Amino acid sequence: MVLCFDIGGTSIKYGAAHDPGGEIVFSSRWETPTDAKTLGGAGVERKLLDLVGGLVGKYNPSGIAVSTAGMVDHRTGAILYANENIPGYTGRNLKTAVEQAFRLPCAVENDVNCAALGEAAYGAGRGADSVLCLTVGTGIGGAVVLDGKVWHGHAGSAGEIGYMPVNGRAFEQQASTTALIRRVAEQTGETLDGRQIFARAQAGDTVCAQEIDALCGTLAQGVAACMCVMDPAAVVLGGGIMGQSAYLRPLLESHLQRFANPFMLAHTHLAFAELGNSAGMAGAYRWLQQQAL
Repeated sequence: MVLCFDIGGTSIKYGAAHDPGGEIVFSSRWETPTDAKTLGGAGVERKLLDLVGGLVGKYNPSGIAVSTAGMVDHRTGAILYANENIPGYTGRNLKTAVEQAFRLPCAVENDVNCAALGEAAYGAGRGADSVLCLTVGTGIGGAVVLDGKVWHGHAGSAGEIGYMPVNGRAFEQQASTTALIRRVAEQTGETLDGRQIFARAQAGDTVCAQEIDALCGTLAQGVAACMCVMDPAAVVLGGGIMGQSAYLRPLLESHLQRFANPFMLAHTHLAFAELGNSAGMAGAYRWLQQQAL
């Protein structure tokens, strides 16, 4: 049994997991507020230790697996950089803190990398030898999994496709949920969330439908560019609005036919994330396994 944690700016999801027959199973799952703004990085680290301490006696885990927001040194477990969502998080080392406190192996990895690894090992990318994962939300996160392992790149920033220039601007400035909300607000004067925009589009709202279509066009351009570089077996799309897969798939497939090389497109499987809120924990579990190999 492994204790798995997914630390975000808003909440910490955690659970006890094992993988009989290669299928990850959570015997228990919980969620608690991170209280990041109040506690800061040191307090979040302390909260993690308290949560682990409350569970080790019951579950007798073989290790602790942590997915976390922020740039992570995957070798040492140190937080290289974190924004204001978790003040004072930069420089903390969760791996060292856990291992010193509990004498158990601990593995720490970035949350987007963990979500990608989870989907590649147990979800929508399972069976593919190369997977590109995109998480569409406030920005656009990306990660690359090759032969079952996260490809970190030379300086650890492989997969940061949100910064990739598309039409002269950063990809995430045009194709994120934030961009969709902004464009709808500019035309309607209303600030709607992603769920409301999709509901209106499905009810016949022309502005919302057109802006979702435009978003899909830009997403398709970014994906097509990545396909030229990486030639992935699968592209997995995650994030809140990607739950609208029935609405989005035909739009994305239509735009990909416009922008992607037809040979590459024929050999790339487009999939939508399957693991939901468990993806980060599942990927952290797999990351810990890989450190033991």
